[in-house]
Amino acid sequence: MEVTSAQLLRKAHATSDVDELVTIGCDLADGDEAGGAEYCFRRASDLGDAVAAFNLGNCLAGQERFREAVDAYELALDRGETDAWLNLGLVLDDLGDLAGAMRAYEQAERAGDSGGAVMLAFALREQGERDAAFEAMERAEAAGHELAAAVLACWRWCTSLDPSLEPALRAAAELYPSARADLGRLLVDTGRVEEGRLVYLRGVELGETESMVPLGNLYADVLGDDAAAEAAYRAGAELGDAHAHHNLAVLLERHGDLAGAERHFRHAAQSGDTLAEAALRDLLED
Repeated sequence: MEVTSAQLLRKAHATSDVDELVTIGCDLADGDEAGGAEYCFRRASDLGDAVAAFNLGNCLAGQERFREAVDAYELALDRGETDAWLNLGLVLDDLGDLAGAMRAYEQAERAGDSGGAVMLAFALREQGERDAAFEAMERAEAAGHELAAAVLACWRWCTSLDPSLEPALRAAAELYPSARADLGRLLVDTGRVEEGRLVYLRGVELGETESMVPLGNLYADVLGDDAAAEAAYRAGAELGDAHAHHNLAVLLERHGDLAGAERHFRHAAQSGDTLAEAALRDLLED
């Protein structure tokens, strides 16, 4: 018979066994009972358990209570739970403390968590330190991290446009949305337009914004199908992609829908698209 969350909570209230509290907390968390899970993890943490403090941090982070999560992760680390380094870095990143996040990612990697190297690589790339980012991602790849291998396939393609990377991009496509988009471009660039279209279309079906603008561009610039291009751009715009808003605006302006073009240029400009800002000014001046 299935145990209800109320029954689990009653069981939690009746015990002081740390392992049992953590187990109940995990069951409640799996059932999206964040409040009950937090109660269990906090009680077990108050009893001195490192894993409970780590799980408490995860529970708080899931509720976007990031500063409380930092405290819980630091407590877990003080008690020797090194798995908390990576999650601490993610929360610090959410709080805008990039330097702190990078230090945590470095510590995670030192503790043997290749995910720390992956996140460090992304942070370094965000700071414009591409060589250091590449080296960190290569360390993660060497440690067997599948996502790292997928990301490196993309980074190598973007810097070389080397068609020999096709097998690597195919292997990466299901792990990293940008890899699918890059595979689509490789196929189009090497004359396999229909196969490239189908690769992009698969990304769109999966809700991957990375494939939506390229698919729209393929329809608009190569296949001459503006209706299909508009649908692809709109799919991206609905998910908040600034480039999709911009390209949709260009298409709408070309077809005389100036109100629609203005609306989408504004969306793109508000997201920091400088080309959209310039296009919006030109549109309003005409």
